[in-house]
Amino acid sequence: MKRLLIFCLLITAAAQTASAQEQLPLKVQAAQLFDRYEYFKSLRLYLKLADRSNPGTMILERVADCYFNMNRPAEAEAWYKRAVMDTAASAMSHYRYAETLLYGGEFDAAKEQYRAYFKKHPNANALALKLSACDSAAMWTKQMPNHVVTNLPFINSDFAEWGLIDNGKDGFIFTANRRADYNQTDNRTGNNWFRLFKADAKGENISEIYLSNGLDNLPLDNFHIGPAALNAKGDTAYITFTTDVEKRDIKLDKQAARYAPKLYTRRLQLVTAVKNNNNWVLVANFAYNNINEYSVGHAALSRNGQVLYFTSDMPGGEGKTDIWYCEKQPDGSWGKPFNCGKTINTKEEEAFPEIGGDDRLYYSSKGLPGMGGYDIFVAEGCKAKWSAPINLKWPINSTGDDFCLVTRDGIKGYLSSNRAGGQGDDDIYSFSERTPAPKIPMIAESPGGEPVAKPANKPKTASEIEDFPVRNIYYDLDKSNIRPDAAIELDKLIVLLKQHPEFKLSIASHTDTRAPGDYNIALSQRRSASVVAYLQKRGIAADRISSSALGKTQLVNDCGDGVPCAEDQHQLNRRTEFRIIR
Repeated sequence: MKRLLIFCLLITAAAQTASAQEQLPLKVQAAQLFDRYEYFKSLRLYLKLADRSNPGTMILERVADCYFNMNRPAEAEAWYKRAVMDTAASAMSHYRYAETLLYGGEFDAAKEQYRAYFKKHPNANALALKLSACDSAAMWTKQMPNHVVTNLPFINSDFAEWGLIDNGKDGFIFTANRRADYNQTDNRTGNNWFRLFKADAKGENISEIYLSNGLDNLPLDNFHIGPAALNAKGDTAYITFTTDVEKRDIKLDKQAARYAPKLYTRRLQLVTAVKNNNNWVLVANFAYNNINEYSVGHAALSRNGQVLYFTSDMPGGEGKTDIWYCEKQPDGSWGKPFNCGKTINTKEEEAFPEIGGDDRLYYSSKGLPGMGGYDIFVAEGCKAKWSAPINLKWPINSTGDDFCLVTRDGIKGYLSSNRAGGQGDDDIYSFSERTPAPKIPMIAESPGGEPVAKPANKPKTASEIEDFPVRNIYYDLDKSNIRPDAAIELDKLIVLLKQHPEFKLSIASHTDTRAPGDYNIALSQRRSASVVAYLQKRGIAADRISSSALGKTQLVNDCGDGVPCAEDQHQLNRRTEFRIIR
């Protein structure tokens, strides 16, 4: 999947080009191209530098970074592996090396590299999310899958195909960067621009969709076009464009340094098109496009056509990119955008909303527990009120980026992914359900984890239940508040309890030994109360929860009264344990 269009919803290009570049040293030329995000051109020069004896860690990192930003993880992994052997390697190289290892299924090695990065940039919540992705991917890929996922050889090629629309008897529409009758390429990746293509109902007779321009100042041949969303009748489309206005009309980005290249950002915008005698004509710009401030793209319509969902990094969101919505007004215009809320959106990236024929929201997130990259989630509701999202797990999701799931019935459909083993970069896959769909929990405020298997009849601790990765939660010294890493585990537990109303929960809270016994009993009571309050606020009835406060009476190690211990050893005792009871 191409980061310029999908990951960040941003496209950056140089506002000025270097003159007489052949007169500059090779290293300077490569750096200038890299700083202008022209990774394809920059890579060729850095590879020449890397071929010299003792090229240095920075050159190895730049080669790896080029491959990483071109979305070629296998090549990036090989170069990061060489780079991180040097203690001078940057922390970001460890992080990106971890990302490529996770993509390649090397989960233990990925966890080691994530820890190396977060040791230099502490963030307990982010580290917990990454380690959880490694654990979930390792576990889910070993289980009997709920779906059968199949690559579509009649659609996919050596290039990227994604964002398929099943248009019934009229066939399919999808986005691709196949070779066409022009030879313009994107200097970021070296590939063609994305365009919209169509195929008949058999997946044959593939051809590019040519758009007639009914708008001023919207050239159609210089940058990316796609994906598209259709209304129920199939006669109106909402198409994502990379803006192609004159660069003099685009505000320059802030320069990181005095002599840094002057750059501007080409953002995304939505354009409405209507079908006229089998031709698509562009007729209107979305009222809330703002190419100098934020991107708008990846549209989806509610089944009745009255709500338009889309992805944007506009101000007022929860994270890097969010899902937003507008309601259709009596005059046919779209009303003011509203954020879909914290249940759907996180501090990271959410994108690619789709409303299925089962009236559920399918979308991709990097901020909820998953397998790495974008994972596809499903939620029930509308506008800003949603159930806790459910991760659709392997094989709907993978260690790559999984997105653009479309379905008419929630049982079968299509999705896009750059997972290993495909024909090209992004590929389109069909899927069908092997078992009944997971039950969607009731409307809740907090995002959740994923469905899990039922435990055995005899009670087991949560950590012992197969297919249930929720662990003990931990606390800071003399604190009882729920930490971000603990919230991730509790949200997984909430999903299990909502899916299995016959389950009850027993919780037991503990402390370390660094206070008198009575004080520690009271502290552990406060910790249990915090957990109970967290669960009840998110819909778990009080009569399903029992709690106990054990203070320092049940240590997990030898750190008793007066015994000198390291802080990480004390941390193991400041915990809440869980037991599921049928």
